[in-house]
Amino acid sequence: MPAERFRVDVEGRALDLSNLDKVLYPDAGFTKGEVIDYYTRIAPVLLPHLADRPLTRIRFPNGVTGGSFFEKNAPAATPGWVRTETLPAPGSSKGRETIDYVVADDLPTLVWLANLAALELHTPQWKIGQHPDVMVVDLDPGPPATLRQCCQVALLMRDRLADDGISSYPKTSGKKGMQLCCPVAGTQSADVVSDYARRIAQELEQANPKLIVSKMAKNLRPGKVFIDWSQNNAAKTTVSPYSLRAQSVPAVSTPLTWDEVEAGAAGRRPASKPYPAGEVLRRVEKQGDLLAPLLDGGPELPTP
Repeated sequence: MPAERFRVDVEGRALDLSNLDKVLYPDAGFTKGEVIDYYTRIAPVLLPHLADRPLTRIRFPNGVTGGSFFEKNAPAATPGWVRTETLPAPGSSKGRETIDYVVADDLPTLVWLANLAALELHTPQWKIGQHPDVMVVDLDPGPPATLRQCCQVALLMRDRLADDGISSYPKTSGKKGMQLCCPVAGTQSADVVSDYARRIAQELEQANPKLIVSKMAKNLRPGKVFIDWSQNNAAKTTVSPYSLRAQSVPAVSTPLTWDEVEAGAAGRRPASKPYPAGEVLRRVEKQGDLLAPLLDGGPELPTP
């Protein structure tokens, strides 16, 4: 039987939504309709972080247990009102010189993507035609290290960056790790940003060799937190704030307060707790966008 479709109007755009009862998170019974509802309600704080950034999506048409695929190029049936930007293909894309990226600047585009089961949204640290305006360091725990150790490293990183006048804002990855996001001036190349992040990671590794590793080799990472400075490479993307993740529950990449990070580092609160969609919506209602300072720009990074 053909999928049941519902015509809806979203800010003047007509969209056909389908399979709203389809369960995309089987362990939680979370449906596509609930995914669309989440992205609709989180849009006021999510969209500013997606604006003017080429969007990579990870789609799960049969749910988080049914396989997935990365999608950079706009699909063939993309509505004409969806903004697309043709950009050079990153090094990982074979056989193409350019990609027609989707740019999610508005709510209709976000709802359209959610209807395609684009659960995960990933963006680069730069806006189209510009240098990076955000520096990201990814903190990845090597078992038996956990998010508690990530919180400890985040505090060390926060204090070291502050010495250089760089503010940092934490969020969970929505999986096992976390990220620190730092607003920067947008006047320096991705290579400069990446080199700076690498220097800081190496410095912290030298000071805390039992806790931190700055090299990507898997054999060096058990029991330590890998500071992935390479996220700032111009060809890489990072999961967007407030994006869903493909976990057993509809976990979200969730902004945190530094008080929460300090409590996690000290073991005063569960340091591996996922934040599901409903809880994130309640947090935003109470706290607003904890990552709003990323939208205001920051200083230039010091260079050697």
